[in-house]
Amino acid sequence: MKRLLGTVAFLSLLCGCGGAGYLPYAPHALAPQEIARLVGAASSRDGVPAGLVNAVVMTESAGDPSAISSAGAEGLMQLMPGTAAACGLDNPFDARENVDCGTRYLHALLARYGNNVKLAVAAYNAGPGAVDRYHGVPPFAETRAYVVRVLDAYRNY
Repeated sequence: MKRLLGTVAFLSLLCGCGGAGYLPYAPHALAPQEIARLVGAASSRDGVPAGLVNAVVMTESAGDPSAISSAGAEGLMQLMPGTAAACGLDNPFDARENVDCGTRYLHALLARYGNNVKLAVAAYNAGPGAVDRYHGVPPFAETRAYVVRVLDAYRNY
């Protein structure tokens, strides 16, 4: 039991902000081809770069559609219940619905911040209210680290 708790603590440190993501391909992750198919469909429909959506998926959940964060975010794109409800999502663990909703939300954030990817990603993590209040990336260590991880992953897609 002690060893298991140590492993969980270690993985939590690696996973970063939401208690999910940042490990390439979690144990319950979808196959990379399936993620690419879901992301491709959503990104082309909503006009969001597929690389950005992929970067968010991998940072948030490591491709695990059953991921749940300590804050209550769910699924591949770690949607908060309010975001999922705003999309009319019936099941946040349905990979297609989750990616569709998360991509629509990213599209809205990109539009809100004049296609500034850094601010949109910060708002995806900390909420648009925090980005607006601080007139930029909020000074939260978690959000700053998240933005760096997503942007680094985006550059690599």
